[in-house]
Amino acid sequence: MAGFDENIVREYFELNGFFVRQLRKHALPSRKKSAEEANELVVYHPQTADGSSPAGFQLFSSDMSQMRGALVAIKGWHHSRFTPAILKSSPKLLDFIKKEVVAKMDLHFQVEADEEAEAEGQDYAGFLKILILPGFPTSEAHREECTELLKAAGVDGVIVFSTILENLLRHVEVNHSYQKSDVLQMLRVLKINDMIREPQMTLFS
Repeated sequence: MAGFDENIVREYFELNGFFVRQLRKHALPSRKKSAEEANELVVYHPQTADGSSPAGFQLFSSDMSQMRGALVAIKGWHHSRFTPAILKSSPKLLDFIKKEVVAKMDLHFQVEADEEAEAEGQDYAGFLKILILPGFPTSEAHREECTELLKAAGVDGVIVFSTILENLLRHVEVNHSYQKSDVLQMLRVLKINDMIREPQMTLFS
C-alpha cells in the first residue's frame, strides 16, 4: 500500500496531466528495504515535447507543462527527524538536507530495466531526477548551498510539499465528489466545512 506522502504526490502529477507509476528499484543487498526506498515514482507527460525542461531548480506547478518525464523521489513528512522547527529555520533545513537527503542519495533513482516503458519508447536515462521535499531554505545563501549540493548529487530539481498542496487545493471543487481519491475527498470535506481555504491569488508581483 502506498504511503500518504506518495499518494499526495501521485495525485499532484496526475492532476497536472502525467501518467504515474511506481519506480522499479535495483535491490540493495547490503541494506534492508526502508520506507524511503519505496517512495519513488516515474511520471510521464505524453503531450510535452521531448527534450523540454524547466529552467529553474526549485519547480512550481507552472513548470509542469515544460517537463516530459521524471524519476521522482519523495522525502516526506513521515521522516522521524523532520520537525516543524526544521521547516521554519533555513540553517536547520540546510543541515537536514545535508544529513538526511544528500548523504542518502544512493537510495534513490536506481532503476531496473522496465519492459513496459521500453515498449512505449520511454528512456529513463533521459528523464529528469526530481526530489520532493517538505521544504526548501528561504534565505538566499542557504538556498544556493542546497541547490549546489543537490545538483552535485545528481538532482535536477526539487518540488516542496507546499507547492503540491496549494495546487491540489486549487483543483478540488466542493461540488464534486472524489470517491476514488482519499486525498482529494479529504481536502473537499475540509473546504466544505471552512477548515481550509483556497490559496489567495497573487494580484501584484
